[in-house]
Amino acid sequence: MSDLLAPTTRTTSPAPIHSCALDWLDAAAAQRSAHHLHRVLAPRSPDDRAIDLASNDYLGLGRHPEVVAGANEATTRWGAGATGSRLVTGTTSDHEALEHELADFTGKPAALVFSSGYTANLGAVVALSGRGSLIVSDGGSHASLVDACRLSRARVVVVDRGDTTAVARALAERTEERALVVTDSVYSADGDLAPLPALHAACRSHGAVLLVDEAHGLGVRGVGGRGLVHEHGLTAHEDVVITATLSKALGAQGGVVLASERVRAHLVDTARTFIFDTGLAPSSVGAARAALAVLRAEPERAQRVRDVAGYLATVTGAARPHSAVVSVILGDPARAYSAARRCADLGVRVGCFRPPSVPEGTARLRLTARADLSDDELVSAAAVLTQVLVEHERWGDA
Repeated sequence: MSDLLAPTTRTTSPAPIHSCALDWLDAAAAQRSAHHLHRVLAPRSPDDRAIDLASNDYLGLGRHPEVVAGANEATTRWGAGATGSRLVTGTTSDHEALEHELADFTGKPAALVFSSGYTANLGAVVALSGRGSLIVSDGGSHASLVDACRLSRARVVVVDRGDTTAVARALAERTEERALVVTDSVYSADGDLAPLPALHAACRSHGAVLLVDEAHGLGVRGVGGRGLVHEHGLTAHEDVVITATLSKALGAQGGVVLASERVRAHLVDTARTFIFDTGLAPSSVGAARAALAVLRAEPERAQRVRDVAGYLATVTGAARPHSAVVSVILGDPARAYSAARRCADLGVRVGCFRPPSVPEGTARLRLTARADLSDDELVSAAAVLTQVLVEHERWGDA
């Protein structure tokens, strides 16, 4: 037998065999729990009587009779699902009607509906960037924009939240021909507003496109809830692209990109989350159309939600809100979680934002105003919030 074919003698010990390749998950979970960052799902009951200051149903349209009827009627016409991607069988006449109505409402020439706001951001950012381009990402951008930047294969520069000087510098120093600046219009954790006019000026000066996520602006800011981009008179500019979700102020589900006709055509051809994803379910399309009709008929809902937010800020001592979001910073994650649980026990549901959703040391109660809350409900909620904040005021003191 040739020496090359002769059996060899093992001279090293075999690698140790672990009981399971995923045992590391236990240590990771224990570490999160030790830092009070463990998340728990809390299913709601349909007959839950808690006062809701946690959801993103800003205009109170999620259970509006006309919106529910719109969902039911669309389901009866089209069935439970879209049956395929938008390019195959997933586009109905209702999808196209919703796109026309959203474009008309926001003042943009065209719209393209996605299955979620997350997929709208992924699709738009990746399709409008790519290798050989630059993305400047605002530090306060939503996770969907952050993930889109990571998937884009573009060079990404992250600047501090709202730092327009840093944005302009990054654009001026670039070597890439194309550039995209991405930001939220309303920052989701605390409801502050992005400096859109200054951002657009920087983009215009340096030949870049501005993409604005209006997830928390649509239905809340602007005339009749048309959004912060509309409020600042920027909708007419083709170099401003808007994304939004239909699951917050409109109380439905889905996402949309609002832009020029040629941007829409480019996304239809190239946006992977549009091409390879099943279309938005007919029920969500019907609900969104009905919600938009209610908002058109009752534009005062946008002002009402801002008034409710102002009341909640006064009660809690939070900073003056610019949107539907009121941020009550408590600092310690355990303190914030305990306060949120205590509110729930007393009949008020509030959001609890902890790292990594917010920076270290800024864990908070995130209160969301709703236009349909009655004055009696607000008084009851105020009493609970006041009690809980007093109880947690000296948390951790010696």
